[in-house]
Amino acid sequence: MNRFSLKDKTILITGASSGIGRSCSVECSNSGANLILIARNEEELQKTVSMLAPDTKAETLIADITNAENLEELIAEKVSVLGKISGFIHCAGIEKTLPLKKHTPQLYTDIFAVNVISGFEIAKILSLKKYKTETSSFVFISSVAGMVGEIGKAAYSASKGAVVSGARSLAMELSRSGVRVNSISPAMVNTPILEKMFENIGEDAAEEILKKHPLGIGEPEDVANACIFLLSDASKWITGSNLVVDGGYSAH
Repeated sequence: MNRFSLKDKTILITGASSGIGRSCSVECSNSGANLILIARNEEELQKTVSMLAPDTKAETLIADITNAENLEELIAEKVSVLGKISGFIHCAGIEKTLPLKKHTPQLYTDIFAVNVISGFEIAKILSLKKYKTETSSFVFISSVAGMVGEIGKAAYSASKGAVVSGARSLAMELSRSGVRVNSISPAMVNTPILEKMFENIGEDAAEEILKKHPLGIGEPEDVANACIFLLSDASKWITGSNLVVDGGYSAH
């Protein structure tokens, strides 16, 4: 039996319409998982579905997870179709690079709503016996920005640090229910968010960032493969950890 396989597992993924979330969806499907995919952009989410392995059973949810009062009902409906959830990856996230003088209370609120609160709220739903398998694994995508200082990222870094510390507390609380909880902290990954950021900061600053990655900028599947490990039975003795996947960025 392949301990790294996700065969017969149902995985729920937020932010599945692009970047790391899309890659997690594709790689999980290649590992044999069935999927519940959540995103706001229906067209992009359908693109993700078209990239899945041919025999993957996939259900989609078009929802704003920061504002969905009926999220539990929507999830319950999908669980009744695909079966109980074995794993959850919270990939939905927003990034803003702005000088501190441009930070506003609303900016902090918006970033925390997506990056932290919505993920923990979904974890609360999925930790209920009626929605999860006997043992399950939750993975939160954090960032090395939650561990190291970055100019212009006070709100974003604070939110990603909150993901790591919050996930540790969830790991302690949910272990008795058979739920493992971990986070993954990637450095810069080749996604639309990164392209947009590079456009905003200019060529010289982008060059500086590239230099900080000894193994170069990562690909979304580098993060997806780490997620697959944490969702699989191969990691059954790992909980409360933050797995750094950063091409050497934080080793400086």
